[in-house]
Amino acid sequence: MTNNEKTLVIGGCRSGKSSHAQALAEAVGPRRIYVATCVPHDDEMRERVARHQRERDASWRTLEEPVDLAGIIGRHGASADVMLIDCLTLWLSNLLMQTEDIVLIRQKIDGLAEAVTQAPGAVVLVSNEVGAGIVPENRLARLYRDLAGWTNQAMAAACDRVVWTVAGIPVTIKPAAQSPLP
Repeated sequence: MTNNEKTLVIGGCRSGKSSHAQALAEAVGPRRIYVATCVPHDDEMRERVARHQRERDASWRTLEEPVDLAGIIGRHGASADVMLIDCLTLWLSNLLMQTEDIVLIRQKIDGLAEAVTQAPGAVVLVSNEVGAGIVPENRLARLYRDLAGWTNQAMAAACDRVVWTVAGIPVTIKPAAQSPLP
């Protein structure tokens, strides 16, 4: 990973995406910012947060920001070699807790994509792939799935590289290997 590369690490739950994203970020440089989007509401989630914290050494500076990711990149991006944002699907949950206004949320997605492309250093984004399953049975779940899909598409377009993690195996899907068309 280069000093200003933008990377999206995407995968299913427990696919190894956070570990891979952290390893990518740690290879960039010593000035590291971890942006945590999770707002733990129960003991199980608090334990998950604690486990992630234990996995990072003292070289990491942690910023907790559940909603204003574009702003935090703008305010802190110049002070880091790399920013690791984990994760975008929790960020969407936080946004949906505030509003179900699709236009407003899409504007925030576009704003984040712009902030990622403008960031002076490397950025690693983590997101869940939630669109590979069945169609959810309720409106809010379908809205969430659609927003996650739009977010992942926007971030993939904004990033230089996209890595899909499956069963702990990172597979680079962008840039794709170039092959001649038939």
